[in-house]
Amino acid sequence: MITTDVLIVGAGPVGLFQVFELGLLGLNAHVVDSAPQPGGQCTELYPDKPIYDIPAIPVCGARELIERLREQIQPFAPVYHFNETVVRVEPNGARFIATTASGAVFDAGAVVIAGGLGAFAPRKLPLEDAALLEGNAVLYKVPNATEFKGQDIVVSGGGDSALDWAIELCATAASVVLVHRTSSFRAAPATVAKMRQACDDGRLQFLEGEIVGLEHVGQALTVVRVSARSGLVRRIDASRLLVFWGLHPALGPIATWGLTLDKNQVVVDTATFQTSIDGIYAVGDINTYPGKRKLILSGFHEATLAAFAIKSRSTDGAKVALQYTTTSPALHRRLGVAVDVADDA
Repeated sequence: MITTDVLIVGAGPVGLFQVFELGLLGLNAHVVDSAPQPGGQCTELYPDKPIYDIPAIPVCGARELIERLREQIQPFAPVYHFNETVVRVEPNGARFIATTASGAVFDAGAVVIAGGLGAFAPRKLPLEDAALLEGNAVLYKVPNATEFKGQDIVVSGGGDSALDWAIELCATAASVVLVHRTSSFRAAPATVAKMRQACDDGRLQFLEGEIVGLEHVGQALTVVRVSARSGLVRRIDASRLLVFWGLHPALGPIATWGLTLDKNQVVVDTATFQTSIDGIYAVGDINTYPGKRKLILSGFHEATLAAFAIKSRSTDGAKVALQYTTTSPALHRRLGVAVDVADDA
């Protein structure tokens, strides 16, 4: 039995920042994630994608953001449990007993769900050869962008991920062809404009059509066949095919915990980010409420309010005093820094 003040389910950016906000209030946390490393979607889907809306950081890669967050929360000594899935959460008085698929058991004062999209998998290319080449020549995420330098790349999709990677890779790849079934895109207008400019500059080629076949020698991809609306099939030389068709989101075991849901998302109270079950909270992309915006920035705000609510609940509803980080006793104890209350803003 592992005892903790708070159990956080999900080690994405919002789950990691939740550790920091809880730590400021003197609460310790264990973090469970089904992935082998922290980062959530940032690590799994776009580790090198630039992020521009983190305050005071003009730009940083998704992987860099996770590294910075881990450094920021290190003083509060979070305990990580990777390759673990929480399958059951049961009330135990005012606390909870959470059990993972491997049999690990947690006794937690509160539970925070920060699982992003929940259990998710990419929508895959329905071709037999694609399954054979998956993980080598056919990829649904970019683990390391440097691997594509000097190669002939085909990118399939019409959303932000597809266009972002097509634009980025055309700077180092030998060639990049973007394939989408129509000339209408789901990406942000600014991203579409960048893509069209790259095409005008000759750095990127756009082909309207659908992928109907792959040619390969063993595990080495050689050609991607694309069928245009006219029925004409074009053969595109390629060594890598990147497919970004979106995800199949699913809550997984969370769906069985008795929480109020709306379209596979957890309904929360925006004053506390508590779910329909007292003591269980949800922050980040997995929750829903009027005006919800799926931004990392918004998730940081949600984690802050959830932390205050959890602290208040742990003290039988007592009002929690606001602590500035410049004079936070919990933070300065961890850092070994003397606190000068006269500096309190």
